[in-house]
Amino acid sequence: MKALSAFPLILAAAALPLAAGAANAQATPAVTPVAGPVVSLSVTESIESAPDMATVGTGVQTRALTAKEAMALNASAMDKLVGAILKAGIERKDVQTSGINLNPQYDYSNRTDGQAPKFLGYEASNQLSVKIRKIASVGDVIDRMVGAGATNINGPSFGLQDDAPVLEKARVKAIATSKARAQFYAQQAGYRSVRLLSISETGEIARPMPAPMMARADFAAGKATSVEPGQLSTSVTLSIQYVLEQ
Repeated sequence: MKALSAFPLILAAAALPLAAGAANAQATPAVTPVAGPVVSLSVTESIESAPDMATVGTGVQTRALTAKEAMALNASAMDKLVGAILKAGIERKDVQTSGINLNPQYDYSNRTDGQAPKFLGYEASNQLSVKIRKIASVGDVIDRMVGAGATNINGPSFGLQDDAPVLEKARVKAIATSKARAQFYAQQAGYRSVRLLSISETGEIARPMPAPMMARADFAAGKATSVEPGQLSTSVTLSIQYVLEQ
């Protein structure tokens, strides 16, 4: 009776390595060996699209004999500028301070006989970055900025509020181009097909930025600032490897 009761224990112990082997087999993915030559490609594709937003830099500069007075004048001028921007329909979340500066000003033109430069006072500046989400209103917003006392306008730079759909199109186009190119190499080398080995996105999204401009509005003649958004080119670069197969 004792020998019979030990028989199931021996079977169970023998089954353990099989179970462990099965678990390892499930955890290890199958790897197809690479038998043919490998082609490495770097493919860049772009999609043209119309921008739906613009970013404009603006700000005010003020001068006074003391730093405190220069900053106070600047704060008052900035309040007027921000008020005009908000009144133009721009949400406050789209108005961001990009820089505040305060510097002493000197006159170096009459430095003779080792004389020190003449102190003129202080210059304060406050810069804003403004997102305009209605392309048609960019010129009007710029005119309002100038009318409210803005001493500088930079931009506009154009972009997309959601570039995901355009990026997907660029990726699809890049993959198709890479496969066609790999198949061409395969045919030229005497192979019948290609198999994808790896793919990675290495490039950056390229958006041509227009040169900074100074907006000038002719209010007396009733002319508005003209802004032409043109087209954006959104690019994706993929690094892809294919193996050539018979």
